[in-house]
Amino acid sequence: MDQVIQTFIIGLSNGLIFALVALGYTLVYGIIELINFAHGDLFMIGSMIALAQIAGIWHLSSATSPLVLVGVIVLVIAVTMVITAVINVTIERVAYRPLRNAPKLAPLISAIGMSYVLQNIANLIAGPANKSIDNLFPTTNLLSVFGITTITVTFQQVFVAIVTIPLLIALSWFVDRTRQGRAMRATAQDPDTAGLMGVDVNRTIALTFLIGGALAGAAGVVQILYNNVTVYNLGFRFGLNAFTSAVLGGIGNLNGAVVGALVLGQINAYSDRYLSANWTNAIVFGVLIAVLVFKPTGLLGQQLADRA
Repeated sequence: MDQVIQTFIIGLSNGLIFALVALGYTLVYGIIELINFAHGDLFMIGSMIALAQIAGIWHLSSATSPLVLVGVIVLVIAVTMVITAVINVTIERVAYRPLRNAPKLAPLISAIGMSYVLQNIANLIAGPANKSIDNLFPTTNLLSVFGITTITVTFQQVFVAIVTIPLLIALSWFVDRTRQGRAMRATAQDPDTAGLMGVDVNRTIALTFLIGGALAGAAGVVQILYNNVTVYNLGFRFGLNAFTSAVLGGIGNLNGAVVGALVLGQINAYSDRYLSANWTNAIVFGVLIAVLVFKPTGLLGQQLADRA
C-alpha cells in the first residue's frame, strides 16, 4: 500500500507539470483551433533557459542559503516566463498569423516545422547530451516530522505544487473575471463577431500565445528543479502527455486540461512503476486513441462553439 501511495504522489507532481504545459495547448486550440506542436519544445527551451541561469549565471547549489535560493528561483521563474512568452508571441506572428486564413493543414505543418526549429536550436546550443544540475533542495522527508518514514514527500514535490497551483488559479481567474479574459472567450466562440463587437482579435490571439508561452516557461523551470535534467528532445514526451491531457479533459476546456493532466500523471507513474517505462508512451498514445474514438469531446467536454 505504501508503494501505491508513493506512486500516487509522484504521479500528482508529474501531473501538475503536465497541466501547465497542457493549458498552453488548450488555450491556443480554443482560440484559433490550432494544435501548436511547437509548444512542448517551447517548454524544453524554458528548461534550458532556467538551467543556464541556475548553473551558468547564479551558480546555485545545495549549499546556497535558503533566503538567497528562494529569491533567485523566483527571479529565474520570472525571467524564463518573460523570455518564453516573447518567443511564443514571435512564433505566432511569424509562423501562424500569415496562415490564419489558409487551409487547416498549412498552420499545422507550420507548427510541426517550428517544433523542429526549436529542437535544432537547442541541440545546436546545448548539444545532444543530457544537461543536469545538482538538487538544490534538502533531501529531508517532510512526512518524517509526523513519524511517517515509509512514504516520502520531498521539498521538490512541494515546490511543484507551490509554483503550479497558484498559476492555475490565476489563469482561471484571468479568463473568467477580466476584460481580456472575456475577449479571449468571445474570440474562441466566434472571432468574426467578436471583431465586430470591438474586440481586437489579433491582439487577443497574441495575448493567448503570450500567456501560453509564459506557462510553458514556468513549467520548464519547475521541471528542471524537479527532475534536475533536461535535453533538447525533452519536449516530445512532455508535449505528448500535455496534448493528451488537453484532449482527455476536453481540448478548449481549461479545467478539463488540468483534470486530464492529473489523470495522465497517474497513468505515467503507475505504468513506470508496475509495467515498464518503455511502455509508458505507448500507453499514453493508447489513451489518446481511446479518447478520440469513444469520447472525442473529452471528460469535461469542449468549451467551443461550432464554427462554420
